[in-house]
Amino acid sequence: MAGKKTARVPRAAYEKELLRLQTELVKLQEWVRAEGARLVVVFEGRDAAGKGSTIKRVAEHLNPRQARIVALPKPTERERTQWYFQRYVEHLPAAGEIVLFDRSWYNRAGVERVMGFCTKEEHQLFLRQCPVFERMLVEEGILLRKYWFSVSDAVQQERFRRRMTDPTRRWKLSPMDLESITRWEAYSRAKDEMLVHTDISEAPWFVVESDDKRRARLNMMAHLLGSVPYYEVPPPVLELPHRPPSTGYERPPRDLQTYVPDHAASL
Repeated sequence: MAGKKTARVPRAAYEKELLRLQTELVKLQEWVRAEGARLVVVFEGRDAAGKGSTIKRVAEHLNPRQARIVALPKPTERERTQWYFQRYVEHLPAAGEIVLFDRSWYNRAGVERVMGFCTKEEHQLFLRQCPVFERMLVEEGILLRKYWFSVSDAVQQERFRRRMTDPTRRWKLSPMDLESITRWEAYSRAKDEMLVHTDISEAPWFVVESDDKRRARLNMMAHLLGSVPYYEVPPPVLELPHRPPSTGYERPPRDLQTYVPDHAASL
């Protein structure tokens, strides 16, 4: 698909397939719970590559008690003195859980490397330790899936422009995001080096072409589902009980409580 122009997925077809895939993700979640499995999904890519919106669609209908999104802020002073992978380890799933990493330990291979937030020695140490770390996760029985969202420079810049004028998405844009425009090639080289060292057989990278967000979401979700040998777990049989007859309860007068004003009535 790389370099090939494809037609945008029509909205009706997209929404129909999205719902089908989200329904399958719920089945996957129930399988994870029933089997006591542990699933980690890593979402990486450039700024405005579509990671966040895809994660939202993946998690939309999942039980937040079983499936959680991890999006860590910059490390604290204490965390900077820890083993680099340490603060990520505490967010790994227990039995029956799914963790979606909105950026992950790969920060060191990308933004930290390009922006000078780590030393050259720290970066090289990461590239040596990361495959070992991930092999340990897989040997422990964790299902690890890694997705790189690939966006073109033109589409990224257009998405930045839209964020600058959209008050609901303006928070997504930081000075560091804008600086990534001037460091496009540096990020490309960092990404290439990262893939060389960390695209291992036990935990390979899967690249998602993301200029078309609809296509990217569907492709990523379908691939994830196809990569896990889940099966449909029969739901428990539930019966809606009959409501018992009233025992004389009377609701207090409404004027004793403070209600939210009916803003909708003014529309």
